[in-house]
Amino acid sequence: MTRYVIVHGAWHTGAEFEATAAPLRAAGHEVHLPTLAGNRPGDRKDVGLEDAIASLLEYLDAARLDDFVLVGHSYGGMIITAVADRIPTRVRRLVYWNAFVPQDGEALTDLVPPQYAEMFAALRAEDGGIMMPFPIWREAFMNDASLAAAESAYGRLNAHPWRTLSDPLRLTRPPAALPMGKSFLNCTEDIALPHSHGWHPRLSERLGLFRLVQCAGSHELCFTNPELLGHKMMEAGRD
Repeated sequence: MTRYVIVHGAWHTGAEFEATAAPLRAAGHEVHLPTLAGNRPGDRKDVGLEDAIASLLEYLDAARLDDFVLVGHSYGGMIITAVADRIPTRVRRLVYWNAFVPQDGEALTDLVPPQYAEMFAALRAEDGGIMMPFPIWREAFMNDASLAAAESAYGRLNAHPWRTLSDPLRLTRPPAALPMGKSFLNCTEDIALPHSHGWHPRLSERLGLFRLVQCAGSHELCFTNPELLGHKMMEAGRD
């Protein structure tokens, strides 16, 4: 049995990964699906990156979790990198599913094309939250889904705190120097970042020695084929 902690990306909560967790649980694994500060129902949208990181650390402490595989999706890569840097002896393996791999001092907005960062800033509401425009969601995030499926999934999203994307992350070492095993799970049709500025190998190679697992699918495989995603997470997370 392996213990998995799956950390969602921007605009999501842990609830969107229930279908992905099902095949892992069916295989006998323990799965945790926390929701980060800023994305929980009723959360303020002016929280920063450190608040989100602290919320995961608090969850892990409250659940008394050790020796777990820590999975991060997209923005979740910022969070799992920080947590692994701070409690390295408790993390068994890191799995980045089309996720950001930051270096010390970088914000998520430093890792996307400049026009993306400008768009995010322009979308910021008075309360500090930003919402994904549906045309971008449909064409770049759920490009392998029907219109009806994209609309249904979009209805489950929530506004995301801008500061968690613009705050720089502080690390004591580069991701490649983290002592645990690392995997990168790459969906080959993911164009949430353009392939000219893509996830793999641009970000994955920052991990140093890592296991590469690939499969067909978009950035939102948790909606379009959660069973496949669950099996690929097990492939990425195995010893």
